[in-house]
Amino acid sequence: MDHALLERTLAERGEPAYRSRQVWEWASRGVDSYDGMTTLPKALRGALAAEVPFSTLETVTERQSADGTVKALFHTRDGHTVEAVLMRYRDGRRSLCLSSQSGCPLTCTFCATGAMRFGRNLTASEILDQALHFRRREEIDHAVYMGMGEPFLNVDAVLASARRLPDLGITHRRTTISTVGWMPGLRRFVDEVEQPIRLAVSVHAADPAKRSELMPVQDRYPLADVLAECRRYVELRHRKVFVEYVMLAGVNDSPADARALAALLDPAGFKVNLIPYNPTGLYSGSSCETIERFKRVLERARIPATVRLTRGRDIEAACGQLASAS
Repeated sequence: MDHALLERTLAERGEPAYRSRQVWEWASRGVDSYDGMTTLPKALRGALAAEVPFSTLETVTERQSADGTVKALFHTRDGHTVEAVLMRYRDGRRSLCLSSQSGCPLTCTFCATGAMRFGRNLTASEILDQALHFRRREEIDHAVYMGMGEPFLNVDAVLASARRLPDLGITHRRTTISTVGWMPGLRRFVDEVEQPIRLAVSVHAADPAKRSELMPVQDRYPLADVLAECRRYVELRHRKVFVEYVMLAGVNDSPADARALAALLDPAGFKVNLIPYNPTGLYSGSSCETIERFKRVLERARIPATVRLTRGRDIEAACGQLASAS
């Protein structure tokens, strides 16, 4: 819900300050309407229902994958599209992939979101309403800001929303913000965020020229500068940085590419997450054998590496596939 509108409405009605906290406590526990907030007077519940929409987002469609992943398409009040994903794992984890923008202006060539028309930054309430939508369905315990958009282009709203996620059951240590290396927001995150929120950085190529072809942001904020800022995060927070690396056949998946990546990273400060490419039209994905060979090169250089488990590919909910013109 729109927290600013909620607080303004309560103040105009002369309600005590704790009413806003009561509403949020009910919402964060998964109540699906004001009617369920039984500690609020009935008249106030009716007034809020009339004056403060329960969600800043309209749910347009939901699709469920064969693996249990659920993707929701939302419209904002001014008509922009947003997608978010609930990923269910066999070990019981329930992880959300949250969007921070409608579309993305940074046009990474392997990402479907980058091909969308960019809409706007989302508000903190619109980000939280993605999470609340799934919280009303079931308990959740992890979140990644890896959906539509570059989180550090919308750093204030992203951090404001992340700070509220523990109320929904997602601790800061189970929250990850992913960036392509947008330096102004990254510096603010390193300097200002005291909570143990995790940091992930999209690299996808160690060679600057190759990375520029895949990620135009490289021309503005070179990878060397981004990794230097990541090292400062490691020194200040004593936490590793996750390196995201999408595996594109014949583009960035050779042993030489792996050695170049390993040369950039400190074993104590970075962990690589190799991402099987989810089709968006321009590339082919690396084979399982190629990905495993790449991983072995990193491990021989003492760089920890894992291969991401793909979820929701059959409903275009996997990494890099979020996009909608609806």
